[in-house]
Amino acid sequence: MRALTRDSLPHLVAVVVDRLRQRRDTATARLLARWWGVELGEDVRFLGLPLLRRLPGSRIRIGAGTELRSARWSNQVGLDRPCMLSTLATGAEIHLGRDVGMSGTVIGAARSITIGDGVLCGANCTITDTDWHPVDAGERASDVPARAAPVVIEPGVWLSMNVTVLKGVTIGAGTVVAAGSVVSRSLPAGVIAAGSPAAPVRPLQPSLRLA
Repeated sequence: MRALTRDSLPHLVAVVVDRLRQRRDTATARLLARWWGVELGEDVRFLGLPLLRRLPGSRIRIGAGTELRSARWSNQVGLDRPCMLSTLATGAEIHLGRDVGMSGTVIGAARSITIGDGVLCGANCTITDTDWHPVDAGERASDVPARAAPVVIEPGVWLSMNVTVLKGVTIGAGTVVAAGSVVSRSLPAGVIAAGSPAAPVRPLQPSLRLA
């Protein structure tokens, strides 16, 4: 326990206030999840309230120990928006594994998005399995659905802040994706990837790889 001094007082007060906020937000968010039919594991924590939208006939599951940070005060990197989890079609699925961490992350699934255990999403990441609108201009004015393909993010991946993950990709276990990258092609396990489109830069050192 840090000694209480004038130097440490602001930090200690902030810690206490943040824990009280987390308890309040977790209790409220659990009611919100129940209303939308979102399945929560044990000890899922919320800092700020997420935006949840589950279309009838679809499924959203959040694994035990996962933490969703939606409030600006909850991440000093700076959040632009709350966490948003939405299913966009009947039969669509979003599955977050155990001990996932998200800060201002947007997930939109028309088919399937699977996020493995221990995945970390830095501030303001976006993950989607669909184009949202057809590419052809003539089709946009009709009821033709946008193309969709499943997304799989394997255990231990770290998406740095402002990463965008697009439809049809798999990111291999333990891979780190650099800030601001756009993942439009699948990435292997155990590498550092960067760019738009994101590509492997180098393998991770053995000590940094997923055990």
